[in-house]
Amino acid sequence: MRSLVRGLLALGVLLALVFGLPAAPASAHGTLAMSNPVNGATVTAPLGSVELYFTEKVRDDASFAVTAPDGGRVDDGWEHASPRPLDKPVTEYFMENGQFEPREYKTGFPARVRISHLPATGEYKVDYRSTASDGDLVHGTVTFKYTGPTTSAPPGSAAAPVPGGDGDGGVNWFAWLGGAAGLALVAGAVIVWRRRGSPLPRLTRVPVAPLAVGGVVVALIGGYALGRTSSSSEPAAAPAPVAMTGSGHQHDGSAASVAALGTAVSDQGYTIQPVRRSQVKGSTVDYAFRIVGADQQPATRYAVVHDKPLHLVVVGRGLRDFQHLHPTMAPDGLWSVPLTLPEAGAYRIFADFTVATTGGATVPVVLGVDHHVPGETRAVELPEPQTIVEAKPFLVSMEGTAKPGATTPVLFRVARSSPGPVTLERYLGSYGHLVVLREGDLGYVHVHPDPELTGGAIRFNVSLPGPGRYRAFLEFQVDGTVHRAEFTLDPS
Repeated sequence: MRSLVRGLLALGVLLALVFGLPAAPASAHGTLAMSNPVNGATVTAPLGSVELYFTEKVRDDASFAVTAPDGGRVDDGWEHASPRPLDKPVTEYFMENGQFEPREYKTGFPARVRISHLPATGEYKVDYRSTASDGDLVHGTVTFKYTGPTTSAPPGSAAAPVPGGDGDGGVNWFAWLGGAAGLALVAGAVIVWRRRGSPLPRLTRVPVAPLAVGGVVVALIGGYALGRTSSSSEPAAAPAPVAMTGSGHQHDGSAASVAALGTAVSDQGYTIQPVRRSQVKGSTVDYAFRIVGADQQPATRYAVVHDKPLHLVVVGRGLRDFQHLHPTMAPDGLWSVPLTLPEAGAYRIFADFTVATTGGATVPVVLGVDHHVPGETRAVELPEPQTIVEAKPFLVSMEGTAKPGATTPVLFRVARSSPGPVTLERYLGSYGHLVVLREGDLGYVHVHPDPELTGGAIRFNVSLPGPGRYRAFLEFQVDGTVHRAEFTLDPS
């Protein structure tokens, strides 16, 4: 009897190997370059799918999950779509052989994630998870806010399908049935063998009915296990979000985070370490610093966001003397830029950047550090809120009111102080650049505009962290020159 049991176990293992082997995945690798809708966008009409564009084709066993505001799953499988040129090339910097080298990606390889229905208004999350050809994990989260009419799930659709590599999700029923049939065949063979007689005397005392029932149970359990093993789908649980969702900082023309950024020197495992913390009034110094990771090593891999790998914002504690600079980085991770501060007082310096990790993820971070200019300081009150301010030789008007805890569209229109047309030019890849700082703690709200002008105006989606007064610094370019308009916001 023991020999028979050992033989059945060996045959079961063999069948598991035959039926359970998954198909070899395609060798592919790449990070997320863009999405449709864009990350953080507001969608007003029902949509049937979300497209995620990666720098290379994702593996067939990639996993995608779309979560509604109530936490329920609304994805209905996914499929590959035709490659297309990226709206804007994606560049990442890598340290290779001691050299700081850029790598540019121009083609997007989309994964189209189908959406079964939109049961509520609010924020939807699209989680993705795949494995790079070198074995590294590629994962992250894209969000969009839906404000349109709700839709019902189609008849017969699953409420929460498991994202699978074949686009249909769920268990691989062909493999399940195949495994079940194979194991059932083994059980049947034993029964036939018993009925025909066996040269082994001990087998004559084995009951037929219990053996048959046991064979069916083994077939069902084993077949289900084999079906799960040979399926190319991922577990039903939604993939873990990439680190960039921790701060909510966006770099794609979408809504800003509701949380204030830049109030600490360390965030998400990264720390800013300036070489110096003060300078003489009116002097120009080479302001240098490093961004150090949790391993205490300088970060050297950065994604280029809005034409630059790092943006340095300098402002006085009284929300004056604003500067937007772009340092350069040495191969050892030391950033530097000339800095002139004409007034004495306390300043806050913000480093706004996106780190590219070895696992293919990107981590947007804003860090802030104090800087001091010794001397007598003067107290200056913030100007009263106005909807039209002067940025010689232009007048800039603001339409819309930013509200705490809500995403609100705010538009800026630029006109000349004297008669004449104005042709806005792209600055840092967009028609405008906006930094909003909160009075008091200098909480940083960094947003970017829609990709195109709206009726000739620069449109932003702004989310203020909370009540209080803010100072908004709008930068725009005309005739090759960058101009700045400053607004006081008081939504409290």
